Amino acid sequence: MKSIRPLMNSISSNPLCVELRDVSLSYFSSGKHIHALEGLTLSVRQGEFVAIAGPSGCGKTTILKLVAGLLPPTKGQVLIDGHPVKGPQKNVGMAFQNPILLPWRSALENVLLPLEIVEPHRQLFRNNRRAYEEQAHDLLRTVGLDGFADKPPYELSGGMQQRVSLCRALIHQPEILVLDEPFAALDAFTREELWGVLQALWLKRRCTVLLVTHDLREAVFLANRVCVMSKRPGRLVYEAVVDLPRPRSLEDTFKPAFVDLVHRIYEYIGEVRV
Repeated sequence: MKSIRPLMNSISSNPLCVELRDVSLSYFSSGKHIHALEGLTLSVRQGEFVAIAGPSGCGKTTILKLVAGLLPPTKGQVLIDGHPVKGPQKNVGMAFQNPILLPWRSALENVLLPLEIVEPHRQLFRNNRRAYEEQAHDLLRTVGLDGFADKPPYELSGGMQQRVSLCRALIHQPEILVLDEPFAALDAFTREELWGVLQALWLKRRCTVLLVTHDLREAVFLANRVCVMSKRPGRLVYEAVVDLPRPRSLEDTFKPAFVDLVHRIYEYIGEVRV
């Protein structure tokens, strides 16, 4: 595949998609007051792939929940396309560390599940099932699961199940995809293989992606921009633009420019962890 120069120049002219304006969030857990985020301001443009890294407990997953409308901020505003987020967002697809597939449904049926729930697809699903199934088959082919559509989850490997989870998150063509350490539970070989799968999906769909990860190589491989959070309460303290051509390959992860960027981000995380 022909290399594509960094997309930051074109993305920088795109309208804002996600905005967190001076966002703070506090909650009680086990009788304790937890101050998760403090004065967080973050903007993500349409079609941008942003990775969020930082120490454990710094509020990375909380950011995804705020964007998806699963949590309200204690202070500040969360906006999508300029509109305040006031509840669960149907234009957000989600995938997590554990695929959480329904064991009694096939891979294809698991992928189709959001279309049976999310409007306006829910009203159209029965009459348009064949067209929706073709979309699901196309996604499964894209992630290398052609021929596995009828398999139940227990007949799929962990990596295959996570591919199904990614397809399920994308089937209703969401504007935004939020990923919470989707490859953390996989072995290194499978994890790196799925980096390429996710990159191919993003290059094809160009949706806006927010990825939470502890793996800085993963962040630099996949993202246009890596945002570093401080320890709790989480604040955005550093941003690194990933000025590397696409598509990126595993061989690129050993090149000096890639290695130097990973080391630079790692050193900064080491500083904010203290």
